[in-house]
Order: sequence, then structure tokens, then C-alpha cells
Amino acid sequence: MNVLLDNLDLYGRGFLGTIQLFLVAAIGSLLFGTILAGMRVSPVPVLRAFGTLYVNTIRNTPLTLVLFFFAFAYPRLEIADISFFWRACIGLILYTSAFVCEVVRSGINTVPVGQAEASRALGFTFGQTMSQVVFPQAVRSVVPPLTNVQIALLKNTTIAAGFSVVEAGGIYAALSERGYNVLVGLLWVALFFVILVVPLTLLQRNLDRKWSTAR
Repeated sequence: MNVLLDNLDLYGRGFLGTIQLFLVAAIGSLLFGTILAGMRVSPVPVLRAFGTLYVNTIRNTPLTLVLFFFAFAYPRLEIADISFFWRACIGLILYTSAFVCEVVRSGINTVPVGQAEASRALGFTFGQTMSQVVFPQAVRSVVPPLTNVQIALLKNTTIAAGFSVVEAGGIYAALSERGYNVLVGLLWVALFFVILVVPLTLLQRNLDRKWSTAR
């Protein structure tokens, strides 16, 4: 218990950074992943090809390599000077979006094709069909797997500790420097991650129960 009480400032900064990193990356990946899913089912061949290439490339690239690029290679491009935190956010968004895309696309595929055809027969554009007919129904079936993707994102934020981002993954190094028992410190980190995951799990169950419908 002393490890926790003596280092409350360290745990506070670390998990505040984790939560900030997670919230930014979660929102960004949901938006970009949904756009990619729309590209994957688009009638435009160029968009479908881009979506497929992006997803297949990113899903087969280690997250560490993605973050390594933004931490060390990005500054050499001299595009814009941004902090390590925002570089980590961009890396996590680009990486997680590929997984969000496949989850959303699988949900889109559960919607009967006849509904999309009927909406087009009524004069709906592709965008209107997706936003008003397909996506609202697809969301109901993707809540559980999408929550799992976000839980994985929460745990993936720890990798950012290796790239000078202040978050929970870097607590162990600070504890070691202060001379505290690192194993005990990591057990507290694990407990706090469980506490962070619980609300996501409860939200998933609540939405799943609320939106569950007989198909």
C-alpha cells in the first residue's frame, strides 16, 4: 500500500495521460474507421481499393513500428512540429481505425442487401443510404466487437510510454528510479486498468441489451 500512497502524484499523472490518450484516440479511430468502412463498401472502385490497401497494410504492421515512425521519422519530414502526445494519438488512431473499419464493415454486411436497394430505388444517394438506412442498423450488431477494439486500444496506450508520452505504462520506470518495489507498483497499475475497463464493459452490456433485436 505504501507504494501507492507514496507515489499518488506519479499514478495520477500516469493515468490522467492514459485517459486523455485513450479518449482522443477512441473518438478519432471511431470516426476514421467508419469512413474507411464506407470506402470498403463504396461503389467507387478507387475508394474500395484505397480502403482495402490501408486496412491490409495497417493490420499487418506492428503498433510499435507505427509509433516509432511518428516518434522518430515524422520530425524528419518537417511537416509540422507537434508534441509526442499528439504523435502518439495520431499513431493510435491510424492503427486502431483499421480494426474499427473491419468491425463496422462486418456490421454493414449483416444488413439485408434489399434494404439498400430499396433506398436507392427511392432516390437515396449512397451517403444517404449509408447514414440513414444501413449504419443505424449495423451499429446494433457491432457494439460487442467494437467495445473489444476500444478495450484493446486502452491497453495499447501503454506502448506510448516508450516514446516519451506520460501515461500509465511509464510508471514502472519512475518507481524503479525512486527505489520502490516495481512488481508491487505494476500490480497497482494492473488493478487501475481493470477499473478503467469495467465502465466500457458495462456500457457494452447496457447498449447490447438495449439495442438487441430479433433479426
